[in-house]
Amino acid sequence: MIGKLPDDVLDAMLEAMPVEFSVVDANDEVLAWNKHETRIFKRPTGVVGRNVRDCHPKKSLDKVETILAEMKAGTRDSARFWIDLPVGPGGTKEKILIEYRALRNAAGKYLGCLECSQNISGLQALSGEKRLLE
Repeated sequence: MIGKLPDDVLDAMLEAMPVEFSVVDANDEVLAWNKHETRIFKRPTGVVGRNVRDCHPKKSLDKVETILAEMKAGTRDSARFWIDLPVGPGGTKEKILIEYRALRNAAGKYLGCLECSQNISGLQALSGEKRLLE
C-alpha cells in the first residue's frame, strides 16, 4: 500500500467495504473481522483469538484445512467458491461468493489468510450501464 492511513480512517474504510472479511494469522487464530452486526456468517466475539477451525461447519472443515495447508506451503495463493444460501427476504436463496487469499509479506512469508464473503445476487442481476450519479 502506498501511504499510511490513520487508524480511524482505516477502521471506517474496513467497515464501508462492500464485502465482509475475517483475518486469520499464520497460526490459524482468528484476529479480526468486519461488519459484525450485518454478517452473513455471524460469530460470537469470543471467537477472536481462537482457532479458525472452530468457526467452520464440520462438512467443510477438511476443505478449509487443505486450503490453509496449501497456502502455508506456498502452493496456493487463493481459493474462490460460491454457494446458494437462504439469506434473502423470506429465506430466499442468494448467491454468496467466498474467497480465501493468502497474506504474505514482501519476502513471500505466509502471514495468514483473508476470508472474504459477499452476497453477489445483486451484481449478477446487473445489465447495461449506469453512469456516475445517474
